[in-house]
Amino acid sequence: MEEQGTIVIYDIQDDRTRTRVSEACLDYGLGRIQYSAFAGRLTRNKREELFLRLQATLEKRPGKILVQPICEKDLKAVRSIENEAQEENASEEDRS
Repeated sequence: MEEQGTIVIYDIQDDRTRTRVSEACLDYGLGRIQYSAFAGRLTRNKREELFLRLQATLEKRPGKILVQPICEKDLKAVRSIENEAQEENASEEDRS
């Protein structure tokens, strides 16, 4: 079965539930793209398995989870800007 781009985005208040959701995404081979967002390639069956696991993890707790397939055309059009965070222990000379 063909893999398709997949994005998982979530907004969950409970730390333990949020951690379990991120671990599930990692278990399915998705990579973290932001604190509460993962992306990668999954087959339709794997995407459905992941969705069911995330649904069971969230249960009745407050929160939102989006599992979004992305077509190949849109994957090729993705643009990204990334800047590395500066170290907080930088000396005063580095800051001026």
